[in-house]
Amino acid sequence: MTQPAATTSAPRIRLLSSVGDAHVRQLADVLVDCVEGGASVSFMLPLTPERAQAFWHRVAEGVASGERALLVAEDAQGIVGTVQLVFEQPENQPHRAEVSKMLVHRRARRQGIGALLMQAAEQLALEHGKTLLVLDTSSAEAERLYARLGWTRVGVIPGYALLPGGAPCDTTYFYRALAPQAR
Repeated sequence: MTQPAATTSAPRIRLLSSVGDAHVRQLADVLVDCVEGGASVSFMLPLTPERAQAFWHRVAEGVASGERALLVAEDAQGIVGTVQLVFEQPENQPHRAEVSKMLVHRRARRQGIGALLMQAAEQLALEHGKTLLVLDTSSAEAERLYARLGWTRVGVIPGYALLPGGAPCDTTYFYRALAPQAR
């Protein structure tokens, strides 16, 4: 007896080597959803699709130049999550990268997508010779994720940024050593 085919499949994580218009539209949808859901990710309400797409076009330029890497999580409906690794760092910091804009659409949360994206980002960083990652977040939920994945909490800056509606929020900084540092 055969089993019925599953209607949902596990999300697929992949590196985008180039970012096309279809990607930009889907990434903009994720960004708008996160901002509308209250995420403090550099944007204020209302965030129009056009402004969100303009942001992703700038990210696409960074991907094309090699300054950053863009990972996406996809399900049957398209892109549901993303994270960036910013490789372009000062001359005296060639060993590190910054994790930026780890976003998961509200319809896809609590499915392990954030953890999959972060694990893929760490692996990609190692492949690029990076041994130290840093990030900041204003989300308590994200803080729990990063702690669970072995990131070290450095500290909190009170009132560092604004939530999309205008209220101030604290920002927490984290780092993750991926390999022993050369001394």
